Amino acid sequence: MKILFVCTGNICRSPTAEGVALKNFALAGIPAVIDSAGTSGYHVGEAPDPRAQRVAARHGYDLSKLRGRKLAREDFLRFDLILAMDREHLETMQRLCPIALHGKLKLFLEFAPETGLDEVPDPYYGSEAGFAHVLDLCEAGVAGLIAYAGGE
Repeated sequence: MKILFVCTGNICRSPTAEGVALKNFALAGIPAVIDSAGTSGYHVGEAPDPRAQRVAARHGYDLSKLRGRKLAREDFLRFDLILAMDREHLETMQRLCPIALHGKLKLFLEFAPETGLDEVPDPYYGSEAGFAHVLDLCEAGVAGLIAYAGGE
């Protein structure tokens, strides 16, 4: 399975999801290619937001080696699932993606219906508590992905 997580700048939500997925898919013994990207190029080459890194580290996830990148057209061919953090990202991806590949595009939280949410809120302009909430949502979404992939 090849999974790409997508948010705006690829420094908060999507790298958090990537870090959570990398660790948990490995623990579940499910081979997967996991990556993240942003719909914008604002933070290409940058490490995840320090607040995201601190919150993730407190929960055993290392985001320090991840770097921001912009979503590329080839991603639509390379990945099996391309998961948007919110509806705006999904709409952007739908505009860029060939129609025949739209089945790969989903909202990430479709895999975590128990959260009662369909979008991962952007924590960038808030406090560290927002990043902790994002991490909780990412853990729920990744657990759902692992179950979808047959790991639970």
